[in-house]
This record gives sequence, structure tokens and C-alpha cells, in this order.
Amino acid sequence: MTLSHDLAGQGPSTVVLLHSGVCDRRMWDGQFHALAEAGHRVVRCDLRGFGDTPVDAPHTHAEDVRALLDHVGADRAAVVGSSFGGAVALELAARHPGRVTALALLAPATPCMVPSEELRAWGRREDALLEAGDVDAAVELNVGTWLGPDADEAARDLVRRMQRRAFEVQLAAEFDAVDPEVTRDELARITAPALVVGGAHDVPDFRAVADDLADLLPAARHVDLDWAGHLPALERPDETARLLTAFLAELSREAAD
Repeated sequence: MTLSHDLAGQGPSTVVLLHSGVCDRRMWDGQFHALAEAGHRVVRCDLRGFGDTPVDAPHTHAEDVRALLDHVGADRAAVVGSSFGGAVALELAARHPGRVTALALLAPATPCMVPSEELRAWGRREDALLEAGDVDAAVELNVGTWLGPDADEAARDLVRRMQRRAFEVQLAAEFDAVDPEVTRDELARITAPALVVGGAHDVPDFRAVADDLADLLPAARHVDLDWAGHLPALERPDETARLLTAFLAELSREAAD
């Protein structure tokens, strides 16, 4: 199955946008066309279990993204991942290093992330609400947790709609994603240039992950945004677009030199 996706731009370089676990490809509305206008061919997709992509078989998300690259005729791409999408981007770079030219990781998870007791307790609360059939409360729990103080009501409403859609698709699914079993040692061997972005208002687990990845990845640079929560692409869309375009432009200049 080919992931549901959108394409924009005609540039020589391809950029793939991977959404967070509370969102779908609509989260990139503020960056999708900006990156295309900056000279890139941009692909944004719904991973299985999100948006318009159903869960129709056991799968690994990174292999789905690799197949999408094949489908759109991209041998290599810069991969931008938000949260859960960051974990998928890292998995792709670890398993298919020749396909990934660069990584931009916004408040990322990792494939081998071990949640704190506080985050596990949060997950149990979400599970309990879903098991009780209170999808509305589970949606609001996510909206209240993952958006920082700069998110406006339009961003909050979009997350409500995206998260509700993800719950609908996932609760109806008969299959799960396969654990990619990517190790920390594999991540440490990723040599692609990486921008690792943390948010000062994010939950502690993800702040710690951003700090750790900045040290672990050999070619990483770390940016800590003093205004951001967990979803900077939605909290300050224009500023996040500028951050991404500047990172990609710098890599292009370095390659030319």
C-alpha cells in the first residue's frame, strides 16, 4: 500500500515531512508550500493509522516511507520528523542510510526511547479514557499536553481534528506496527547532518531526548526554542518554516563548497 501523500515543488532536492503521533500530514500546512517555494520538491504523508492511510497489515513505518520514496521517484531525501515522526526518520536513516541526506528532528522521539514513569502514567490515563469510550476526553488530554503556550485556537482545533481521526483509524485497526528494534548503537552510526530541535515548554522526556540526540548523532546541531512546546510547527508555523529552510539552505551551500 502507498501512503496517502501530497507533493509540491519542482526542485532538485526532495524533502519528506513526517508528522507527530497526535497529528497527520495536515500539521505541515505552515511549512509545506514554504519549503516548495524555497526550491525543494516536498512530500508530506499520512503514516499508517493516521489521516487518510488505514492500517491494513502489519508494517514498519520506515519501510512504508522507503516505499513512498520509491513511488515518487526520489532516490534520496532530507527527512523532517516531528515527535513520533522523528523516530520514524531515525529508523529510516539507520536502516537505509543511503536514502537520507539530512534529518531535521522537531521535539523527536527515538525508536529506542524508554518513557519515564510520568509519561507511562500519562499513557495509562489516555488508555483508560479510550477503554471507557470517552474519546472526547482523550482528545482533550492530548491537546492540553502537547501544544505549547504560543499555539492559537486554530492550532488547537486542528490537533483536535487530527487526533480524533487517528483514534478513529487506530481503534478500528486489526493490525499493529512491528517493533523496528533499532538500537542506540545504530542511531550513533547515523552520519547524515541533523538539526535537533527542543522546546523549552515540552514535557521533560522529550527535552531529554533532544539533548541526548544532539550528543549521540555524529553530525548533529542542537537548537533549543525558548517559546516552543512539543509541536513548534503548529505553534509558530512561519518561524518553524524559516528554521527548516535555513537549515536546508546551509546544507546546500556546504555541499556546493
